[in-house]
Amino acid sequence: MGEAMRRHGMRNALLPVLTILELQFAFLIAGTIIVKNVFYLPGLGRLIFMAISQRDLILVRGATIILIIAVTLIMLLTDLAYGLVNPQLRARPAS
Repeated sequence: MGEAMRRHGMRNALLPVLTILELQFAFLIAGTIIVKNVFYLPGLGRLIFMAISQRDLILVRGATIILIIAVTLIMLLTDLAYGLVNPQLRARPAS
């Protein structure tokens, strides 16, 4: 029973876990921006907030692009992990 659960059950159970982790990453980044402003901690969140208040649009754009790239990379890694967890989701060559 243990081998069957590990082999078949865990693969199916990991897909929703990976999906939730992927979605929570964007909320984690947004939460750090808020926490860093509330507690006045140095970091990217504080930098973005100061740039918005000083209307430094170039810095806001650059920081936003960095955050978008981070979220996109996490989504890419999650999609690759889907293929490792469930071999049926791997891309097949066109016939």
